[in-house]
Amino acid sequence: MVGHNNLGALLRSHLSRLQGVQAAALIEFAVALPLLVVLVVGIFDFGGAFNLKQELNNVVREGAVFGASQPTNDLLNAGNAPPSVDAVRYLVASYLQAARINDCGLATMPPPASGGGQIWVYTTTGSCPGLLQLTIQRPCIGSLCPAAVGTYPANTYIPNTYVKISYPYQWHFNNVIQLLIPGANYALSSIKTDATAANLN
Repeated sequence: MVGHNNLGALLRSHLSRLQGVQAAALIEFAVALPLLVVLVVGIFDFGGAFNLKQELNNVVREGAVFGASQPTNDLLNAGNAPPSVDAVRYLVASYLQAARINDCGLATMPPPASGGGQIWVYTTTGSCPGLLQLTIQRPCIGSLCPAAVGTYPANTYIPNTYVKISYPYQWHFNNVIQLLIPGANYALSSIKTDATAANLN
């Protein structure tokens, strides 16, 4: 009978020790889980931002190369953006759509009026959570050309076509960082990139 009691006490001792180990493991898991979630979402989110940046680099490079091959004889037209400039906008919008990136309504927005000099700025939100802005600078040749923006003097040929995009990016990381830092806020921001290409005519 004494041996039976000793066996029961030994079993109870092992059970209580096992419960203590399980409780410690549960506490460790509860502490580590928010860190793991933030790490996984952060990797996913920053990876998505990096991929988007690469696609946007390709977009503006293609837009600049295409714009540099366009004629310049329509750049003095009054009113909205000339066809050679608007063609760059359509190319950028098509590239975004082909890459399965929301173009924020860039393809369907009306062309903007000249923003001064040889710069045209397309600004749209469309179905995006923020503002997409596409800036296109094309050269102008001749004595009637407006004053160039930047370091170029008026009435001179600007040798490059310049395309810049600012694309809205929604950080999902913001939803999980608050598990670790209550009140932290990584709001909507934009990814920016630009490219230039030497004009062919």
